[in-house]
Amino acid sequence: MGREHAVYWTVLVVVALFTLAPVVPTLVQSLMDRPLYEAGGLFTVENYTRLFTEAGFGRVALNTALFSALTTVLALAFAVPMAVVVVRTRLPGGRVFAAAMQWPFFISSLILGFGWIAMYGPAGFVSVWVRDLVGTVPWDLYSIPGMALTEAVALAPIAYVFCANALRRSDASLESAAQVCGARPLRVLFSVVIPMLRPPMVYSAILVFSVSLETLSIPLIYGQPVGIEVFSTFLYHHGLKSIDPDYGVMGAASVVILVLTVAAVVVQAKLLRNAQRFVSVRGKATRPRRLDIGGLKWVAAAFIAVYLVFGALIPIGGLVFRSFTLVFTPLQSPLQTLTVENYERIFSFASYVQSITNSLIVSAVGAVAVSVLATAAVMVAKRSTFRFGRAVEFLSLAPQAMPGIIVGIGMFWAFAYLPFGLGGLVQGTLFAVIVGFSVRALPSAFGSVAPAAMQIGTELDNAARVSGADWLRTFWSVLARLVTPAFAGALILTFVIILKEYSPAVFLASAESNVIGTTMLELWKQGNTGSVAALATLQIAITMAFVGLAGLLMRSKATEPSKEDDHA
Repeated sequence: MGREHAVYWTVLVVVALFTLAPVVPTLVQSLMDRPLYEAGGLFTVENYTRLFTEAGFGRVALNTALFSALTTVLALAFAVPMAVVVVRTRLPGGRVFAAAMQWPFFISSLILGFGWIAMYGPAGFVSVWVRDLVGTVPWDLYSIPGMALTEAVALAPIAYVFCANALRRSDASLESAAQVCGARPLRVLFSVVIPMLRPPMVYSAILVFSVSLETLSIPLIYGQPVGIEVFSTFLYHHGLKSIDPDYGVMGAASVVILVLTVAAVVVQAKLLRNAQRFVSVRGKATRPRRLDIGGLKWVAAAFIAVYLVFGALIPIGGLVFRSFTLVFTPLQSPLQTLTVENYERIFSFASYVQSITNSLIVSAVGAVAVSVLATAAVMVAKRSTFRFGRAVEFLSLAPQAMPGIIVGIGMFWAFAYLPFGLGGLVQGTLFAVIVGFSVRALPSAFGSVAPAAMQIGTELDNAARVSGADWLRTFWSVLARLVTPAFAGALILTFVIILKEYSPAVFLASAESNVIGTTMLELWKQGNTGSVAALATLQIAITMAFVGLAGLLMRSKATEPSKEDDHA
């Protein structure tokens, strides 16, 4: 076996271990009568029986279905109209709105939830002002609609990006044909543009629904005080926070969530089985013309402004302001209690500082490791003759259907399987957290690199091979340089994704390996909202600084003249 085949098989094995490590132990645990780390276990289906009959799981399933479905509907209701009016109409401030719509992507739903409570909770600033004005507060965050609304605001940028990218790439000839037939701009939008968005709407809907199934932050901080329990909080309370964890029921519940997520992906494939009906990018494409919708453009601009200001800007601004106050209440002016004590508390406790350091280490190491693995997987899947290349691609994208909390539980049990006592050495360490977060980020990194690799003509590979280079030499001499920008983009994307990740760490981290997200959850449960706000502000600042610096470096690199240009 040549060295290129050694690389092929190594990539396949590593990706398979990444993907299957959380899944296999979860399936096995769901069918065992005792924890995996105890010897002498017997196979049984009693765990599923107890899950559906004794654990109150029916109510949990109903709450989860309502929460996920409502979140998906609201996210699409926000994102699709905004994508259409920003990309396809003459909207005042369209460029500003296009950039601002992606802001919430860089902020985790955990931080957004804290901000919403500070401003729109029962004692929030906006809630008190509205109560004083009209005598009552017409909303209730501590409910399934309140949970869904907050989560939808956090996830709407995902659907927006899917739909906006599709609109920018599509050919405008169909719209021109409709206009030739006498259709007015609104008729064109509803009869041509929106129906052609069915594929990105289906993709984004399935993705939002899957994320809603596994999200922990909003259900925990909103639902726990009023007794609303969903899948993620059910696993959290019956596993991590239980005095005597029922690992069998946890495994069975995890399998149910996994099956539902996979079923959603199957439904997506069924809905898009005739995707060729929506092809609109062909030869001789014409540049899309922005439609003039008259006075409705001001209504659309106001709608987007309300979403951005009230959905993201006010909550995040309130959270940042809370980090600089001792007491944050509408009953007195916050300007009277301005202080930096919350930040002093963060930096005076070693455990809080350690969580920030851990997050930076996990994000940096995880981003590099995942980007390297994803690039290798893309090359094997898309640029080689390896007969299992499709399997590499499938395994690399499979974690997209794995909820983060399932990854955490599955890796927890996977480490327990390690021989020679290695599980005890790995469990609770930063290595365990990096592995769990990397599994979650692998599909995003693969999806970031794959399009660039597919745009490179195969004649470059063939020319190198004809000159005597094997596959590995071809990659290092030709392809590596061409995919370097995509690799840099994958680094930035995965760093941001890992930095705001926290779900796997709930089950994988220890007191010494906590990250910012898990520390904020613990502080929130203790009622230490000032420290939570300070940590959240620091995470936002780190994200903004990293994204801004990376953008400047990539722009300067793109405009930097090459050595060949200097020589010429």
